[in-house]
Parts: sequence; structure tokens; C-alpha cells
Amino acid sequence: MPSAATTIRREQLTLPAAEVGPDNPLPPLCPLDEVHEVDSRTLEGLPRAMARQIGYEPLHSILPARLRDGYGRERSERALDALVLENDHLRVTVLPGLGGRIHSLFHKATGRELLYRNPVVQPASFALNGAWFSGGIEWNIGATGHTTLSCAPLHAATLPGPDGTPILRLWEWERLRDLPFQVDLWLPADSEFLYAGVRVRNPHERPVPTYWWTNIAVPEEQRVLAPAEEAWHYGYERTLRRVPVPVSDGVDRTYPQRSTHAADYFYEVPADRRPWIASLDERGQGLVQTSTGVLRGRKAFIWGSGPGGRRWQEWLTEPGTGGYAEIQAGLARTQLEHVRLEAESEIGWLEAYGPLAADPGPVHGDDWAAARAETEDRLAKTLPGAAVDAAYAEWLPYADHEPVETLATGSGWGALEVLRAGHKLPGTPFEESTLGPDQEPWRALLDTGSFPAPRRVAPPGPSLVATHWRDMLETAPAEPLTEYHLGVAQWHAGDLAQAVRSWERALPLAPSLWPLLRCLAVADRLGGNRERAAQRYAESFEDLVSERRDTGETWRAVTAALGREAIEAQLAIGDTEAARRVWAGLHPSTRERGRFRFLEAMLLLAEDRREEARAVLAEEFEVADLREGEESLGTLWEKLGEGRPLPQHYDFRMRPTGN
Repeated sequence: MPSAATTIRREQLTLPAAEVGPDNPLPPLCPLDEVHEVDSRTLEGLPRAMARQIGYEPLHSILPARLRDGYGRERSERALDALVLENDHLRVTVLPGLGGRIHSLFHKATGRELLYRNPVVQPASFALNGAWFSGGIEWNIGATGHTTLSCAPLHAATLPGPDGTPILRLWEWERLRDLPFQVDLWLPADSEFLYAGVRVRNPHERPVPTYWWTNIAVPEEQRVLAPAEEAWHYGYERTLRRVPVPVSDGVDRTYPQRSTHAADYFYEVPADRRPWIASLDERGQGLVQTSTGVLRGRKAFIWGSGPGGRRWQEWLTEPGTGGYAEIQAGLARTQLEHVRLEAESEIGWLEAYGPLAADPGPVHGDDWAAARAETEDRLAKTLPGAAVDAAYAEWLPYADHEPVETLATGSGWGALEVLRAGHKLPGTPFEESTLGPDQEPWRALLDTGSFPAPRRVAPPGPSLVATHWRDMLETAPAEPLTEYHLGVAQWHAGDLAQAVRSWERALPLAPSLWPLLRCLAVADRLGGNRERAAQRYAESFEDLVSERRDTGETWRAVTAALGREAIEAQLAIGDTEAARRVWAGLHPSTRERGRFRFLEAMLLLAEDRREEARAVLAEEFEVADLREGEESLGTLWEKLGEGRPLPQHYDFRMRPTGN
């Protein structure tokens, strides 16, 4: 009986989900807080090529992206737009509005979900710009860390592919590096493997540092296998060291639940070996991922069995639903590296995902070579490497074919860049119709040479910081809002003194003082002038409170964001009275959020009201935007806990105690 044709359809997926919430309206001027960094002593002992790529233009700021910290932890049933690819063997569910995440990869013959399918959508602060959620397959582009597009919509459309098989194309403009990319997903009618053709393009006249890691969540009770005898271990102590695989420090690390602490294991896959990684259960069954040779890196991430790892697992899903690990594939050996993408060039590869059934005896035996050989042999029989190379060759001509039916719409930033530079990007149309309110003033600057004054009193819109936009701002009439955005662009470029001059120059004529004062306060704080920073923060917050027009989402978001920074600045110099005045200016609902309960406890401690601070901690509040690797809750407990152990509710430690 012939196989049924592959189909792509729209569906709605209903899940308990927390709202992502509004973006933080304040430009993120502070240096990037990314936990995956190594100290200089570690760099000295690394292979030369690895050290060079770790040092190749690491990201220092998330501009022009904005922070996404407006989410909470209250979940309700929400209908999410989903796109489903299906053939006789697999059903693949994609969420175009949430970074194009593959939410589910269901194998029909065995009735198995091949991925870790998170039963909820709970944002947490793991992306470079904040909001991220766990589970499924995610596409990480930009720089070390989870992409800023984790919870953002992508463009999506269909088109005919090889042998008439429909392709689901996902594409967007990645703004940290200014690179357009696409992911083409298709299921040949008789295939048990999902193919993903990926292409990243550099349309610029200069080389650009490039980063890509595909993250695949799998049940953590399975064993992770890869064609390697060594790995680079990163354990949140900011060191990178070579360790044997599978056993290091007396523990078989290929079983995620046997480790105590969270860690990354970047496998040393020999250059002459086929790249693959698998996660197999006690019966030898599970998921395998393989690719063409460009995507060489392979990695396992584990949360560990310690209290911190268990707490994070609960935090990202629902208690009692099982934990997950991640198997990953990337362009470099480690996620700390960036590779050079030459001017006006592109890089592409093909990935394949599908079920694998191997003999559980060798797979779970003590002989690592036998376990690898069994897995690799079953993969070769199930999907030969030559078949992957052939599928890539068959797909490549279709990468430039134009989409036929639009299924979802992403941002308008790509359309703005195409208008500015006239980029020719066949296959990934960034239509003018996708331009929105955030792009409107920048298009006006492009068309008229002037940045338009706002039509109403509101927080400034997003800033653009690339060289070409900075040049346009520098030649535009020096209106206050233009100077504000110019200062942000100059700050991003490292011209800190000139940025301060631009913000100060705008103050006398600015109808809104608080955005400029806040930028100057950040400059003072990072420059070591904490007293002047606190004073400017106080003035900025006072001006904001007098100017805000309502208690709607935008004004509430900016008041919360500025209020948090202002309170932290006052506490840094011990001015509890000024901090308390800011606290009083926050909206009551803001003061009830977990991050602000934490700030309240800090303020009470600074006021020497220790019992009241302990009472706040005793409420076991939840800091929704707790950052990966953040240890502030534990630090506060040390000051107030009177020597008692850190409660499990507050234990998010990702490294051994004392390190």
C-alpha cells in the first residue's frame, strides 16, 4: 500500500501557559549577564583554534533587542497557534509564535513522543534577553546562550520541496548580529525522519561572527550517546576542562541523573566521524539526531540530581511531570565560540531527527566503545550518512524558492533592513507589509533624514544601534528624541563619553527628562559614581511618576523597570529613605510581584527591620525572572536565615556549594 502524502496544516494547541508580557521599555545598557564565560587562565590552556573562536567578538550587549521580563508564573489555558507536519510515520508540531519551537515529535508506530514535551509554557530568564521556555527543539542563533527569539514570532510559510513534498519554512532577521536565517522542515512521504535544512546568510560587506546551536530536550532518564571519547566540561564555575567520556570523577556522566550539579559536556567528535547524538532508554529506544558535516559540535546539558537542579526542573514545568536533559548540535566544538561568516556569503546544513532502536545490552553496558558502535551501526542501517548528504543536495536548490502560502508573520525588522540596504534574499521575503509601529519612526528617518517627534507622551520606542543607523542619527536634526537614540547607539559602539554628551545635550529641550536621566544614571553607576547615579535615578523616577498618563501595560512596565533600578541604586549607597520613596511610587500590583517582594526584603534588611524582612521571606514568594545562575536568593537567606539551611523553595544553585 503506498504511503499517504505528507501534509502541513494549521491547528490550535491548548496548554497551561503564562503570558510572556510586555517588553522592558528601558534600553539594556548594562553589559550582558551571560553565565557561559571562562576566565583568562582557562583560555591559556585551550587548543589554539578554540581559544581564538572564544575570543572572536563575544557579545557584550543585547542591543538592539529589549529585555523580556514582564512575564509571571500564573498559568491559564491558552490556545497557541500550531503548524503540524504529518506523514504515515511522524507527527511534528511547531509553534511559530514561540521561536518556531518544535513542541512535539510523535512516532506513530510505537506511540512514543521522541522529545521531552513540556506540558506547560512557562517563561523563565534563560534567553539572552530574558523570556525562554523549556522542551522540544529550539533554534539558537545570535551568540552564546538562548536566542532572543525564544518567545518571539517567526515568519512561516509553505512551498513545494523535493519530489513535491511540502516544506514548512521558518525565517526571521536575527538582530544581534544582523543576519537573516531560515529553517526548512519537511517529511518525505515514506520517511521516519524529519529533515531540517538550515541556512544563515551574511548580506553585509564585512565578516560577521556567527553562532548556531540546535537544542533538543529529551527525558533525563535516558542515556546520551555520541561518537566521542572526550568532552569539554563546563560546570558554572567559569572553567572549561577536558574530561574522559563516559566516566569522569568516578561517575558515568552519560546518564544525566547520576550527576549532582548542572553541567555542559561538549563532545570531542573526531573530524573524520559522522556527527550524531542519541538519547536512548533502558530498552535501547529513543531519539537520534544527525547532520551533514558542517554542524560538527555535539553537547549534552544536564541539570543534575542536586536540590538546585531539581528546583529548576520544577520551576520550568509542573512538579511530578518528569525532568529533561538536552542533546545539542552546533557549528563549533563549544557554545562559547563564534565562527566567522565571510562577507556576502552563507552557511547551510541539514539535520535529521527520528526514532532509533538499538540492542539495550551494549547500549547500557560498561563498554563505551561497544555502546557507541551499536548505536552508530543502527543509525547507519536506519539512515545512512549518504542519505543525509543526498537529502541536503536535493533540498539546496529549493532554499531560494519563494514561499507560496503564508502561515504566520514575524517581526518587521527584516523588512526595514531590506528597505535600507536593498538586500536580495531569495526564499525569505521580508515584505514591506510587515512593518509595524516600532519600525515606523526608523522608516521615517530613512525616508526623510529626520527622526519624527512622538505624537503623544509615551516611553521612547526601541533604539537601533548598527553603524548605518548611528550614522543617520548623527546627521539628523538634533532633536531630543534623536539625541536619546543616538546616545544609545554610541553607548553600544563603546563611545561612552560621546553618548553621555548626547544625552546631556538633549536635556534642556526634552519634554520627557526621565529617559535621558535614566541613561545618565546607568553611565554613572557603571563608571563608579554611585552617589550621582542614585541622585539621577531618583530624579528620573520622580519625573516618570509625574509624567505617566495612565496605569496601562506600557506605563506600568516602565515604572516597574525604572523603579527596580532606582531602588537597587539607592540601596547600593545605603539611602533607604530614597529607596522607600521609590517603593511608594510603584503600582500596588507591581509590589506584589516576586522580584519586588525580594527587593522589599532587601529594603527592610537595609532599614534594620530584620524580622519584617524574614516575614517576607517566609511567604515563599517566587521571583519569576530569576536569571540562570543567579544566586541572590541564597545570598539574602545567608543574611537572614540565622544559619538555617537554604529552603528548597529558594535553592536554585547550579554549582557546588562554596565554588
